[in-house]
Amino acid sequence: MLRYTLRRLLLIFPTLLGILTINFFIVQTAPGGPVEQFIAMLEGSGSAYMERVGSAGADLPAAGMADTAESAYSGARGLNPQTLDAIRKLYGFDKPILTRYVEMLRDFAMFDFGKSLFKADSVAGLLVNALPVSISIGVWSTLFIYLVSIPVGIARAVRRGSTFDFATGAVMVAASAIPGFLFAVLLIVLFAGGSYWQIFPLRGLHTLGYESLPFWRQVLDYMHHMALPVLSMTIGGFAGLTMLTRNSFLDELSKQYVETARAKGLSERTVLYGHVFRNAMLIIIAGLPGAFVRMFFAGSLLIETIFSLNGLGLLGFEAAMQRDYPVMFATLYIFTLIGLVTSIIGDLTMTKVDPRIDFSGRSKA
Repeated sequence: MLRYTLRRLLLIFPTLLGILTINFFIVQTAPGGPVEQFIAMLEGSGSAYMERVGSAGADLPAAGMADTAESAYSGARGLNPQTLDAIRKLYGFDKPILTRYVEMLRDFAMFDFGKSLFKADSVAGLLVNALPVSISIGVWSTLFIYLVSIPVGIARAVRRGSTFDFATGAVMVAASAIPGFLFAVLLIVLFAGGSYWQIFPLRGLHTLGYESLPFWRQVLDYMHHMALPVLSMTIGGFAGLTMLTRNSFLDELSKQYVETARAKGLSERTVLYGHVFRNAMLIIIAGLPGAFVRMFFAGSLLIETIFSLNGLGLLGFEAAMQRDYPVMFATLYIFTLIGLVTSIIGDLTMTKVDPRIDFSGRSKA
C-alpha cells in the first residue's frame, strides 16, 4: 500500500502540470485580457470592456495595422503606442508566451504566486484570507451532509416500504428542490434580522474583538457565524446521498452472505454493522473526495456572496471576470492540488473500511 500511495503522490506533479498548461494557453490566448481591462478602466468604461472585446477586429483597417500595438487592442483608439507598450510591460505581456509560461511554472514550484493585477495585495495574501472561509464551509457542510444522510439512508433501507421510508424520502426530495441561494435568503429573512428574528449574524466568520475572547467563546462565536451558511449549503445535498446509502444497503442486504450470517444466529445489528456496513459504504466513501471538492469550491460562490464571506469561490469568480491571471491560476492550482490529495485520502479510507481492498497491486502494473 505504501508503494501505491507514493505512486499516487508522484502522479500529482504531472497532473498539475497538464492542467496548468492547458488552462494557461487557453486563457492567455483568449481575448479580453488584463491589458484590455486596464485600457477600459483608463477610458472610464470598465463595465463594458467585454462588449468591446466581442466586437474586436470588426472595424480594423484591412492593411497596415496588423503589426501595430493599436491593432491588438481595438478599444484603445485614444491611447498612443508608448502608453500601450507601458501597459503591456506592466502586466508582463511584453514577454513571449512561452517565457511567461516557464516563469509561471518556476514560481508555482516554489509556491510563489506573485501579485494580483487588480488588488492591492499579493496572491498568497488573498489565498490565506480566503482559504479559512472556503475550508470552513466545505468541511462542515460535507460532514453535516454525511452525518445526517448516512444514518437516515440506513434507517430507510432497514424500514423499506414503511411510513418512515416514504416520509423521509419525500422530505429529502423537497429539500433538494430548494436552491441553496434561495434557502439562504429565506434564512436571512427569518433568522438574521431580515424581517423577523435577529438570532444569527449576517456576515463574516467572527465578531469584532474575536481574538480577545476565551477559547470556548471563540468556538461558540465561530459556530454562531457558520450556522446559516452551512445550513444553506447542505439543504440540497441530503437527497442524493440518502438515496445512494439506502440503495447500497438494500443491494447488500439481498446478498447470500447476509442470509448466511442470519442463519448462524447473529443479531440483526451485528449483521448490519459488522458485515453489510463495510461493503455498502465503499461506494459512498469513493464519492467523498468529489463531494468535498464540489462543496468546497463550486457550490460556495453564491453563499459566500450572500453572507459576505470572502472565500475562494468568490475570489476565483472575481479574478475570472477581471482577467486577474495570477489569482486565476493560483486558485486553479490550489483547487487541483486539494482535489488530488482528497482523492488519495479517499482511497486510503476505503482500505480501512474494507481490508480486502488492496490498491498495491496497481503499483506493479
